[in-house]
Amino acid sequence: MVEIELDGQKVEVAEGSMVMHAAEKAGTYIPHFCYHKKLSIAANCRMCLVDVEKAPKPMPACATPVTQGMIVRTKSDKAIAAQKSVMEFLLINHPLDCPICDQGGECQLQDLAVGYGGSSSRYEEEKRVVFHKEVGPLISMEEMSRCIHCTRCVRFGQEVAGDMELGMSHRGEHAEIETFLGQTIDSELSGNMIDICPVGALTSKPFRYHARTWELSRRKSVAAHDSSGANLIVQVKNNQVMRVVPLENEDVNECWIADRERFSYEALNGPDRLTQPMLKQGGEWKEVDWQTALEYVANGLRNIQRDHGANSIGALVSPHSTVEELYLAGALVRGLGSDNIDYRLRNAEFGPAEGVRTLGTSIASLSTLQRVLVVGSNLRKDHPLFALRVRHAVRQGAQLSLIADSHSFAHAQAWAMPVANAMVADAFAWVQTLADVATVIALAKGVAAPCTGSVSSEAQAIAQSLMTGERKAILLGNAAAHHANASSLLSLANWIGEQTGASVGYLTEAANTVGAQWVGSQPQTGGKSAGQMLAGGLKAVILLNNEPEFDSACGAAAAKNLDVADMVVTLSPFKANMAFSDVLLPIAPFTETSGSFVNAEGRLQSFHAVVKPLAQTRPAWKVLRVLANLLDIPGVSFETSQDVLSRVKAQPLLTSNVTKAAINFAGTTPAPAVASIYQLDSIVRRAPSLQLTADARQEVTP
Repeated sequence: MVEIELDGQKVEVAEGSMVMHAAEKAGTYIPHFCYHKKLSIAANCRMCLVDVEKAPKPMPACATPVTQGMIVRTKSDKAIAAQKSVMEFLLINHPLDCPICDQGGECQLQDLAVGYGGSSSRYEEEKRVVFHKEVGPLISMEEMSRCIHCTRCVRFGQEVAGDMELGMSHRGEHAEIETFLGQTIDSELSGNMIDICPVGALTSKPFRYHARTWELSRRKSVAAHDSSGANLIVQVKNNQVMRVVPLENEDVNECWIADRERFSYEALNGPDRLTQPMLKQGGEWKEVDWQTALEYVANGLRNIQRDHGANSIGALVSPHSTVEELYLAGALVRGLGSDNIDYRLRNAEFGPAEGVRTLGTSIASLSTLQRVLVVGSNLRKDHPLFALRVRHAVRQGAQLSLIADSHSFAHAQAWAMPVANAMVADAFAWVQTLADVATVIALAKGVAAPCTGSVSSEAQAIAQSLMTGERKAILLGNAAAHHANASSLLSLANWIGEQTGASVGYLTEAANTVGAQWVGSQPQTGGKSAGQMLAGGLKAVILLNNEPEFDSACGAAAAKNLDVADMVVTLSPFKANMAFSDVLLPIAPFTETSGSFVNAEGRLQSFHAVVKPLAQTRPAWKVLRVLANLLDIPGVSFETSQDVLSRVKAQPLLTSNVTKAAINFAGTTPAPAVASIYQLDSIVRRAPSLQLTADARQEVTP
């Protein structure tokens, strides 16, 4: 540790730290623009000049290493004069358009200009003009004359997102931040550039000119699409969601969020919202009141239970639904005497419930791993925030190994991080591929292999990587979870993990996949699986927050198979499943209801509604509770969602990534069903700006 004196205060910091780090530890604010705690030091803006004793001139706090006994003054006349001079230069070419700038009211330059700017300018020449750039549907670069060349956006792309899409061209007064060769910004994390831009050069294109920052109410929430459970600030005006930005949480999402969390809100205000209960009568949809719709559903379920038995009733539920909604859906179906409920819509294998499957390690620990094996996932597109952490680990020297389909390697930048070892194989061969790695490990350790495998140079490289290092993880992706031999992949991963000391876990598909397992949203006593229900045969089907045609492995065949049921009830925020449904019940999306999600690491996070439900929309947990009451199902008379959660929490969340299944080498099986990043659920599918991105225009398959 090194001790320095900062404004008369003794501060101890680690050797190699900068003066800026010492100031942060002491709680002293030094004005700055280019410095960001998550990015490398560039020392571009020079706004953080401070007075260092015995130094001949002011020094940049962000790029000046501390030395023992150093004396620093951040508020001396010398330091403030230097900072004011820098501010004068920064404002030479900056346009005076604060009244129309989207950054107005939350602009670092605007704030610091009050304290360090002059009341008038000495410059009379015309200001520099920078031509606007078109970089895609999410980020606006219309006013690049505002740019102060801090290069935060450039460094973010290079260091955090892993894809340097922006750069600085030319020099001096001709310098510009731009993409090259007319390319667009296509990173799945691109919206974070808007947050870290200290001026109004990069702004949100969907939000542009929609509201002023001081008109917005700010309310906390949790990501509804991402299994990381990213923490959000949802900004609201006139009972409408206007913008979504990250809420910093170092253990979960740091200070970043993925674009699908940031821009999916557009769907919540879109024309496809279902605002009134609807019944299909004579092939035509008619709006009805809630009482009529609920009584129709209750009577229909009661009649089908009487005429065809409880086993002819089932529920297909979305893992994007809240813990409370999933619990009450299960209580409703099981209260009728059926065990036909399942969230595993995209799975090809439906084994018995064996505990709650999680990441197997903490999300924060992904940043410090030394060895990583990812099986069946295009990590960057499936789990952007997990990829961000693994990318950080790789930059620190970690070795990343992959077992994946060839589509993951179709583009050189597909992973946006160096891959040390890779075994490329069709999905049906993944069990054999993982068995080969296990065989090499067994030979090296002199133990019996769990099954027969061959020794290849690729398998040896992955095995050798896992047998070295200390902090290791084997991560099974969406394609591995949906695989026809998912249990065999897990068995082999567990054996390898035991032999190498690596943790084993699932990246998990949706915001509440772990929560769905916790509340038992899958058959517990021999009921029909999602695959069986989607194949037809049920008389009554309840669809909670999903569209089987897009959200299931059956695809278009799901609509045909469900159309033969006597009654299909869809609970959705949108006009969905209209071709084969008989009843549409408008339920609230995550912004209009309270609830809870359990993220990939098993972290339970609750949230409140940030706006009132739209029109006649009602929270799904309330709709399910009323239906259960109409059907005289006992034990579900909850007053609040917290009451439901208290009931759920009475049973502990027991995680277990162990399986008792035998290893099965499958023949040729269909590729696992994996949704591309902007087709994941009904909300992102209806977000116009996301659907205009490059990722939405091409299938992303592991």
